[in-house]
Amino acid sequence: MNAQKVVTPSADGIAASARAAKGRGLPPVHKWNPPFCGDLDMRIARDGTWFYLGTPIGRFELVRLFSSILRKDGDKYFLVTPVEKVGITVDDAPFVATDFEVKGEGEAQVLTFTTHMGDVAEAGPDHPIRVERDAETGEPSPYILIRANLEALIDRKSFYRLVDIGAHHDVDGQSWFGLWSGGQFFPMIPSADLPD
Repeated sequence: MNAQKVVTPSADGIAASARAAKGRGLPPVHKWNPPFCGDLDMRIARDGTWFYLGTPIGRFELVRLFSSILRKDGDKYFLVTPVEKVGITVDDAPFVATDFEVKGEGEAQVLTFTTHMGDVAEAGPDHPIRVERDAETGEPSPYILIRANLEALIDRKSFYRLVDIGAHHDVDGQSWFGLWSGGQFFPMIPSADLPD
């Protein structure tokens, strides 16, 4: 009788599997369905810092490798390789959009965002922008979809720049303040709720 080897997940093991599976571009994590091996003591903080066993991971190349095998299934985040799948904790969004470029104006405007991991996404139908407002404080948290259910929190300095180029547009009979990109309007806040 063959006994199956019990695998205890570790950051080193996940990194080795990811390196072995990595080719050009992002790995096809959406096609991989390995067994769940448990949760790893790894966390992505709201500011985009990755922690392992409570300590920040200082090597950008290693964090970039982990980010390339990140997948969100439902409300949970996993690092996925062809041979194992481990759960990790994400405080808010797994990425932070730290900058953007603007081309064009008005409805023809295109906003291209860059994350702290070097991912690039052009806001539009495939990469929508959304804004959540804190129920108690009204504080906005803006996001852009980067890839396959993985969002980036748009950092504060970029959000202030976005507000400077925002516009008013009617959505379902109500005036909204928001952004145009890729031929689509992304509402941020009802115009009536803007401070005077």
